[in-house]
Amino acid sequence: MRTVSATKITVRTITMTALLSAIAYILAFAELPVPLSPAFARMDLSDFPALIGTFAFGPVAGLLIELVKNALQLFSTSTGGVGELANFLMGASFVFTAGLIYGCHKTKKMAWIAGIVGSIVIGVVAAVANYFILLPLFEQFMPLEQLIASFGEFIPFIHTKLDVVLYNAFPFNLLKGLVISGVTMLVYKRLRPVLKGAV
Repeated sequence: MRTVSATKITVRTITMTALLSAIAYILAFAELPVPLSPAFARMDLSDFPALIGTFAFGPVAGLLIELVKNALQLFSTSTGGVGELANFLMGASFVFTAGLIYGCHKTKKMAWIAGIVGSIVIGVVAAVANYFILLPLFEQFMPLEQLIASFGEFIPFIHTKLDVVLYNAFPFNLLKGLVISGVTMLVYKRLRPVLKGAV
């Protein structure tokens, strides 16, 4: 009986992880403009299903959701996979950090701490990814000076590439993480029985 029960849990975990991956992939197409940023700076909420999966099944599930989402996006990539790599690094750092913290003690308070720390981590990783991966990628389409100036039109004290990541990439990814964490906190308790098969 124990073997059968363990098998059911494994199959359900795989099924739910696959479902959340599909939802994350779909959400990746619903891009939103980043406040105080040029039109080409976009963000999405596809990390939300990954965080739900992380809280329900652990940080490895969250990593798998991020991996599958970005692997599927490779079929329609316009960045040669570079954008997907950066997105994976940011999303994976967010959900894995949050999952590790929440897994230590699964309480509401710990979930909030996990979300806040994960949001700080995604902000830092986003800054690094933008500086070394995404901004150099955009330089293929727009000179660096023009690229920086396009951000400076919205935030006047942006004058260098470092300014872009410190005053744009970091704060808005931090905000994104906090928003996703907040929404997760609102709905996770209701979704948990469905995900776990306890209904």
